[in-house]
Amino acid sequence: MKILLEKKLSTSGARNLAAALARLLPGAAQRTAGRSILVTSPRPEIFSEKLALIENLPGAAAVLLSDAEACPLAAKAPPPELPFKDGFIIIAGPCAVEDAASYARTARALARAGATGLRAALFKPRSSPYAFQGLGLAALPAVRRAARAAGLPPVTEIVDCPQAARLASAGFVLQIGARNMRNYELLKAAGRTGAPVILKRAPGASLREWLLSAEYLLKYGESRVILCERGDSFGDGRLNLKTMELAMKATALPVIADPSHACGRRELVAEQALAAARAGADGLMIEAAPDPASVLVDGRQTLDLPCFLALSRKIRALRK
Repeated sequence: MKILLEKKLSTSGARNLAAALARLLPGAAQRTAGRSILVTSPRPEIFSEKLALIENLPGAAAVLLSDAEACPLAAKAPPPELPFKDGFIIIAGPCAVEDAASYARTARALARAGATGLRAALFKPRSSPYAFQGLGLAALPAVRRAARAAGLPPVTEIVDCPQAARLASAGFVLQIGARNMRNYELLKAAGRTGAPVILKRAPGASLREWLLSAEYLLKYGESRVILCERGDSFGDGRLNLKTMELAMKATALPVIADPSHACGRRELVAEQALAAARAGADGLMIEAAPDPASVLVDGRQTLDLPCFLALSRKIRALRK
């Protein structure tokens, strides 16, 4: 932690500030560096716990935390063990489950085409209340059967706290969508389940904000967190590869990318998917279905199965 001193702070004022810091932060070490005080602690989370009090200390002009100090669990988390078979994660499927029979066929086809995880959205938070919202828990048994038959772990977005425990107990990998990255009660609920959780970055969210949301999951008991980059605005055609790369440097948690939502158009998906793979992403989340023109959600950005197979082969070639 770096504390910038007020410009006119006297020597005695600086000593008083250092003494106040010692009382607030037992066990922390201090040293002066020019017009600032640098503080380290074996418990960096204490800086956030006491931040408001530190900021109010006489003589403190500003208090700066590094990402590792603000998000100590994310910074120190080891690479988690995940349910996906291959080292490189490819989660694929339609944006939402629309009917059980066609979904089962699609799941098997995606497994043959190289998917290692299955998009299995039972709930779809939509901007319009008139848009298709998903089949809900009524489709849960059919989706579990389809996932087992395909041999792929199912991934589903949760949109309220009770869903977290219910879907985790059913063997799902949970997803926190971009709209809910800052839904802290939902993050707490997901963290308590112990199920793997994919955390999408909200459009415009900084690396610090993204990592802080991951910190909620980790603090409340989750160890298998996957970060997912999905672009900064809806349908602008680009992933934010810079933020993705910064995340990979800041944490050992896996970082994957969702080019489908970043692009908004299927003709751009392969290019962005390959760019993410070349940049070092640990995996991808891709929307794919047999007939994209007939799907009820995001058909414009959904790949058909031959296109998904071609992309999967290119990705595997890159990974050799």
